[in-house]
Amino acid sequence: MKAHVLIVDDSGFARRMLRQMLESAGYSVDEVKDGMEALERYALKKPDLVLLDIIMEQMNGMEVLTRLRELDSKAKVVLATADTQEATRHEAESAGAVGIIAKPFQKEQVLETIETVAGGGTAWS
Repeated sequence: MKAHVLIVDDSGFARRMLRQMLESAGYSVDEVKDGMEALERYALKKPDLVLLDIIMEQMNGMEVLTRLRELDSKAKVVLATADTQEATRHEAESAGAVGIIAKPFQKEQVLETIETVAGGGTAWS
């Protein structure tokens, strides 16, 4: 079995799409719908990496990223966003994310990024 991935997205559609992509490629997947659930699940399951939406209600992805990194300084977090501006990328990288995936999801990009990060690399180009 490949890496264990935690998907964090408030959109059920996005979670299902990502789950199908990742499971079909052999990854083990957990999914949650918000930041608090993400923190709890991460503490319980210690996934190999987290695929985290930036725009969510209650607690946005950047805040979740900061808290995950406080829980585990080695947490591997890839952010998912439709905002592909350089400022967003810089903020994510500075906060400790190891990569970013653009929405709408493209299966090849998702799998390539997850494979790179799961293998110990970063997905910043």
